[in-house]
Formats: sequence, C-alpha cells, structure tokens
Amino acid sequence: MVCACRGSTVRLTAALIAAALLTACANAQASGGHQARHASPVAATSAVHASAKATEPLLAHAPLFDPSIDLRAAPVEVPLELQLPRLRLTAPVLGVGLNSKNVMDTPMGSAKDPVWQKVFWYRGGGTPGEATTATIAGHVDDVLGRPAIFARLKDLRPGDTVVVHDTRTGLDVDFLVTHSITYTLKQTVDPAVLQQIYGPGPVAGQGPEPSSDGVAHLTLITCAGNWVGTAGTFDHRLAVYAVAFPSVLTPERSRS
Repeated sequence: MVCACRGSTVRLTAALIAAALLTACANAQASGGHQARHASPVAATSAVHASAKATEPLLAHAPLFDPSIDLRAAPVEVPLELQLPRLRLTAPVLGVGLNSKNVMDTPMGSAKDPVWQKVFWYRGGGTPGEATTATIAGHVDDVLGRPAIFARLKDLRPGDTVVVHDTRTGLDVDFLVTHSITYTLKQTVDPAVLQQIYGPGPVAGQGPEPSSDGVAHLTLITCAGNWVGTAGTFDHRLAVYAVAFPSVLTPERSRS
C-alpha cells in the first residue's frame, strides 16, 4: 500500500496542528469576510459512506516521493494535481512536512512566487484515496491581499466533485464533498476538531491510521473570516470535507 512515509517519527500535537492552521493564513490582510457557517451534508451521505469503501491504493503503486526524505525536510514536488471542477481550478500539489517552528509547512514567497497558486498536502498524514484522512491546505490570498488558490473554496457545495489526479498515469481519484464547516480559532484547538481535519494518527503524534469507517477521507482547508492585524492571521478556518469513490478510479477524462 502506498503511504506517506517519513524518515523520522515526529510528535505533532494538537497545539502544534492548531498553530499550523494559523501559519497557513498569516500572509496578508484581505478585505471583507465570511460569516461562520455549517453547510448541510447531502441527503445521501450515509449511502456515500456505505459505497466508498477504499479497496485500492492511490492511483499508482509507486511512492509519491522519496520515502527517505525526513518530515522536517523542505517541501517536495509530488506527481499530483488537485482539480475542483465547480471552480474550474487545477492546482499542482506540494508535499509538505513540518517547518522550523514544528508546524505543518505552508510555503510562502514574494508576490510573484507561484506558490500562491499551489496546494499543500501534509505528507505526515494520509495519502489521498486511501482509507485514512488526507489533508490539503491552500492560501486564501497572497502577500498583497490578492486572491490565492483557495480564495473560492467557500463556493464548494455538498455533492461537488474534488479530483486528485496522478500526472504519472493519468488516473484520477474522485471525491464527493459531503459538508463544510467554518471554525473559530478557539475551535481549532479542540482535539475532536483536529482529528476530523487530520485524522487521529497525526493528532496523537503518530502516522496516518485507517479510518474507522473504512472510507477514504479528504480535508481541504484555508482561512476565512476577517483579517486580525494584531494576531497576524484571519479569525476563522474553513474546512471542506469529502469522501472518495474507488469505483471511479478512471483514466484522465475531460471535465466541464
């Protein structure tokens, strides 16, 4: 089974993960804000879970990155793309670990750096498409406050498709959005919330653990709400939750 291998075991506590959620958003002040909301799941969520049992590894059997690379190493290119058809968005994926502050790395750069249009898969957690929880973060804006890759993540709705595309093989894993939740910063330190975002393994300082329902889960996360200058971050976090359908593991196809 393909897994997010690491060169060393690093304890990623709930407090550190919460700090990671802050780091992902500490880039620039953005105008406007979004009210905290809890989107209703699709009516067929239970049926989705019943049919989404993960029986296949992600896309290809080859590792997504060199398994000897330490979790504290710099971000690595991985042969994946994230596709959000509703938003007409395709983003290259970077595999990230822990930065020098011991939190999930969310690379930043100058205003011209392409990193603002990339997304970051936490390689200390699950691999997308396996029966674990995989987490992918993205910036909501850049250092000038301009929209970044996840600026419109709030527009995803239950029933929308999220695609993880393997650029080596042309194969896709399709996920179905079940619901989205906007958390306050206080909520992001709740261990139960962190386990939903990352899965129980990383929160406990371990590697990814099989999901209790046998389903492949995917979390997309970014900042939301209002910029708080004194804190250097936004005051909410938006998480979009989705589950995978191994039965739709298919060659690359056109999407409108």
